[in-house]
Amino acid sequence: MSAFSELRRSALNAVLSVVVALLLAPSAHAQNDPLPSWNDTAPKAAILSFVEKVTKQGSPEFVPEPERIAVFDNDGTLWVEQPMYTQLAFALDRVKTLAPQHPEWKDVQPFKAALEGDIKTLAASGEKGLLEIILVTHTGMTTSEFEKVVTDWLSTARDPKFKRPYTELVYQPMVELLSYLRANGFKTIIVSGGGVEFVRPWAEKVYGVPPEQVIGSSIKTQFKMQDDTPTLYRLPEINFIDDKAGKPVGINQEIGRRPIAAFGNSDGDLEMLQWTTMAGAPARLGMLVHHTDTEREYAYDRDTEFGRLDKALDAAPIAGWTVIDMKADWKQIFKD
Repeated sequence: MSAFSELRRSALNAVLSVVVALLLAPSAHAQNDPLPSWNDTAPKAAILSFVEKVTKQGSPEFVPEPERIAVFDNDGTLWVEQPMYTQLAFALDRVKTLAPQHPEWKDVQPFKAALEGDIKTLAASGEKGLLEIILVTHTGMTTSEFEKVVTDWLSTARDPKFKRPYTELVYQPMVELLSYLRANGFKTIIVSGGGVEFVRPWAEKVYGVPPEQVIGSSIKTQFKMQDDTPTLYRLPEINFIDDKAGKPVGINQEIGRRPIAAFGNSDGDLEMLQWTTMAGAPARLGMLVHHTDTEREYAYDRDTEFGRLDKALDAAPIAGWTVIDMKADWKQIFKD
C-alpha cells in the first residue's frame, strides 16, 4: 500500500471517528442546559435572562452575591397541594391515630369530618377548624419527637392519586431551578404557609435547602428539662402564621434582606411577590406556577379550597410577573 493510500485511509478513519462521536454524544445544548425539564418558552427565557443580568460583572443590574436572595413558596410551587395540603393529610392521619384517646371526637367538628374523610365539611370549617386540628395533632411533644413523627409518616404515607411518597412528588423543573440559582450565587429560601418544623426535616434532602433557610408558620415552644435533658416543648398556641401578608413579615424577620426573586402559585403568595418585585432597581423577578395539566398533575386556579389563584393571577400582567403554564412550559412534572 502506497504512503498516499495509507494517509487517505487514516484521514477517512479520523473523519468517521468524529462523526460517530458526534452522533453518540449528547448535544451541546443538552449538556449546557441548566433547566432541561423546561420547554424553550417565555418563562425559561425570563429566568435565564434575569440570572444573566444580575450575575454579570459590569451589568447595570448586577447584584452582589450576598443580595441574591430567591424565595419559594412550597405547597403547589415546589410540590403537590391537591387534593389537599400534604401537612393537612398528615394532620388527618394523626387525628385517626389519636382518636382512641378522644372518643368525643366522633361527634365534634371538625374532628368528626376528619375521621370520616369529609373534606368538604373540613374545608368549610375554614382556618379556625384547620388550626384546631393542627394544634391538637402537632403539639404536646418535644421538637425532636415531632420531627420523628413527621419523618416516620413521610416514609410510609402515599399520595392518593399517584401512589408515591409525597417527597417524590416535587416538581423536577423547580428542583432544577433551585440548583441553577444556587450555582449562580443565590441563596434559595423556602417561605411556606405550612409549618416550619414540618418542612425542615426533609427540605435539605429533597430540595437542597438547609433547615436554617426554611421560613414557615410556627407554634409556640417552651424550654424544658426532661430527665436532665434540655428540650423544646411544643405548646398548643400559634406563634406565627407565615401566609399572605405574613410572608413579607417572616422574610424580613428571618432574612433581613429583601429578595430579588420570588416564586409562588396562589393568592397566599401575592404579598410575597409584591414585597419582592415592587421595590425598583435592581432587576426583580416574580413568577407564578399555574396548574393547567389535568393529565400529568391537576388543573385548578380560581375555584379551589387549596391553592386558590385568583387575585394574584389578575395582578400578574399588571405587576409584570411571569405565569408558568405547567402544561405548556414544563417537559416533565416529576422526576421519573
